[in-house]
Amino acid sequence: MKVELETIDDTHEFGRRLAGVLRAGDLLLLSGPLGAGKTALTQGIGAGLGVRGDITSPTFVIARVHRPDPARGGRVTLVHADAYRLGESADPRAEIDDLDLDASVDEAVTVVEWGEGMVEQLVDAHLRVRIDRRDDDTRVLTLEPVGGDWARRLAALD
Repeated sequence: MKVELETIDDTHEFGRRLAGVLRAGDLLLLSGPLGAGKTALTQGIGAGLGVRGDITSPTFVIARVHRPDPARGGRVTLVHADAYRLGESADPRAEIDDLDLDASVDEAVTVVEWGEGMVEQLVDAHLRVRIDRRDDDTRVLTLEPVGGDWARRLAALD
């Protein structure tokens, strides 16, 4: 599935819509160049899930946990991780293990930026989201379901 989003607001809005088909136990792997819109998409997902706190890039803290806010209709925790700096280590999978993402993956929606090749083993099925940014700032999202019922859920977004 490919989606073109003309503005950053469109990226946020698509994240909100995507949140509508997400549930506890979901893993999303976001990839794309720096500045493509990975965190912007996650901000929309967080808004759609109704979580507490501002969604900011977790590059330097590696992972942030955003609990549901009942006042905002929150229904599930969002774990937002960034494996960008982990790729520089000799054993990035060991560093991912140190984050204990497997301890929360069943109860949360887990979004990992730059996590391909490091976190897929956490669940049986996941969603890969590639974000590219054109010169005119249009973002092109390619959503690739891997296992499970992702294809059916993504079809509901049309």
